[in-house]
Amino acid sequence: MLLELGDPLAHRALQSLVRAESAVRRRLAVELERKGVSAAGFSVLVVLTTAGGTLELRTLRRRLGWSKANATEVTATLAAREFVVRRRSPSDRRIVLVDLTAAGNDLVERLFPAHSDRVTRAFDALDESEKRTLSALCRKIAA
Repeated sequence: MLLELGDPLAHRALQSLVRAESAVRRRLAVELERKGVSAAGFSVLVVLTTAGGTLELRTLRRRLGWSKANATEVTATLAAREFVVRRRSPSDRRIVLVDLTAAGNDLVERLFPAHSDRVTRAFDALDESEKRTLSALCRKIAA
């Protein structure tokens, strides 16, 4: 069967975007996993750190663009490793709060500087203008 592409350029753009995202994600994840945390788990810890240490699970999900199931699974794994505590809100038992623990904060403080350097190196091939353009294009596609 011959597949007809509606917009071949869009398909090439998608393929390039997926390859680039996969390559960058792999480079960043390898070092984090060597230190004992997944890239997803580290993202949760960083978001909690920048938010002051506590967020509602639904807010965390929104900030990361994740499904409820994914956010629940990742935070449960982090809780089992004592990097976060999951608890019900005292004012509304339907709300799950996620708190960063001292161990989670220590992990972020220890790993973030090298992680930040790896992020910078991952985009070294782009000049400042290209990074701004890439960021703007990704936001436009995601909207």
